[in-house]
Amino acid sequence: MARSILRWLIIYLLATAALFPFGAAGQDPVKDYPNRPIKFIVPYPPAGGTDIVARTLNEPLATLLGQPIIIDNRGGAAGNVGTDIAAKAVPDGYTVLFTLSSYTINPKLYDKLPFDAEKDFVAISLAAMIPQVLVANPNVPVTNIKELIALARAQPGKLNYASVGTGSPAHIAGELLKLKTGIDMVHVPYKGGGPAITDILGGQVQLAFVSLPAALQYVKAGRLRAIAVTSDQRSIAAPDIPTITESGIDCVVNSWYGALAPAKTPPAIVAKLQAAFARVLAMPEIRDKLLAQGAEARSSSSADFERLIKEELGKWDYVIHEAKIKPE
Repeated sequence: MARSILRWLIIYLLATAALFPFGAAGQDPVKDYPNRPIKFIVPYPPAGGTDIVARTLNEPLATLLGQPIIIDNRGGAAGNVGTDIAAKAVPDGYTVLFTLSSYTINPKLYDKLPFDAEKDFVAISLAAMIPQVLVANPNVPVTNIKELIALARAQPGKLNYASVGTGSPAHIAGELLKLKTGIDMVHVPYKGGGPAITDILGGQVQLAFVSLPAALQYVKAGRLRAIAVTSDQRSIAAPDIPTITESGIDCVVNSWYGALAPAKTPPAIVAKLQAAFARVLAMPEIRDKLLAQGAEARSSSSADFERLIKEELGKWDYVIHEAKIKPE
């Protein structure tokens, strides 16, 4: 009797395993992804540019994916605190790092970080671009890059330029321009675009690299003169402003927002997230919302985003080393 009961128990267990190959719930964690809320770690405080772009995308992404997306702001140490938290998260697709282009600057700016930007994450997709623009006080007698270079060479060390802080994309753009042209300008760091704009309007500084949204209203009003954008393409919001590269100078600094997942996140999950970003960023209403914030929607494949990150890590290593940039 006991042998018969044991035999039927084995048959039952084998039959159950065949019906439910992934456990009692019958779920494949990859195939059934997502089946619970997803957390976006934003490594900057609320109401900043990264937070605004993330919150613009989270509802349509949640609708497509069928699960809520929770924004978790973890600011501190120039974005490094939140990035480290995301790096150490379980790689199951339920934690996503939504960050900006300082992600490729910080590893070259700080001597020691608790995460590896190349090894601890897998790229999902770009989300948006925000061009940096070089603007001048109208009293500065330059209207384009070539005139600026000529003036700077005639007055070495006399011109100064503002940025939103040491090691920011704006600062990197200024130092890269100096390296590529051999001109000498003095960097004046500010804590944010607002104070930098205020002082260039008042003439305390002559030039500034700032985000296009921060400067555009003053450019349109004639209170600032736009010289060039630092991006690889002209801005949709201001197509009349040329790029620096149009002057024959290899100076491109793209300011971007994008999403990454912890390393070892299953490729099928990364692909599902990338496809959702691509669909949302193609929506006209989302593109319009981002453009109203000065951001241009731009999705990418995971591979293309990965290449951009690797390229920038090498590029900023060169700029930071050659310009001797140190963190504040």
